[in-house]
Amino acid sequence: MNHRPLSFDDLDRRIVAALVENARTSFTEIGAAIGLSATAVKRRVDRLREDGVITGFTTTVRPSALGWRTEAYVEVYCEGAAPPRRLAEVVRDYPEIMAAMTVTGGADALLHVRARDVEHFEEVLERIRTEPFIRKTISYMVLSHLLTASPEAGAAQAAPADPAAGGSATGTL
Repeated sequence: MNHRPLSFDDLDRRIVAALVENARTSFTEIGAAIGLSATAVKRRVDRLREDGVITGFTTTVRPSALGWRTEAYVEVYCEGAAPPRRLAEVVRDYPEIMAAMTVTGGADALLHVRARDVEHFEEVLERIRTEPFIRKTISYMVLSHLLTASPEAGAAQAAPADPAAGGSATGTL
């Protein structure tokens, strides 16, 4: 990765915003929207990737389409001072953990967990609790998402309606 000072102007911001909205937007489409050629957009995207501003491209999937219908946040309290790298080693072993971070406050870490159902969540929670350095956990089940367009909600960007297909579709699962 290059460590030179970042040059990030309004055109870069507009390119990044277009890609955040839909990572599959073509360089031609972005260029038309911001007044650059597709080649100029590509050069800027390449530079933004090289500079570490753009770190990757992703697909957003509706969790329920994969069978993950239960969601919770779990506060983790450790015995003593569990180093973040040890916590990271543990959470990597759980495909149900969507995100994990160390936090300020009383808890040592916060986990975002998805499971098939409450029973599956309970199994995951019991496995987490068996780790020798975990003293206790406090769980918060998600009832509904207030910001439904957020990635945490598994939001999908709506695609334009396709009249030939007889309805609308979503941009991702």
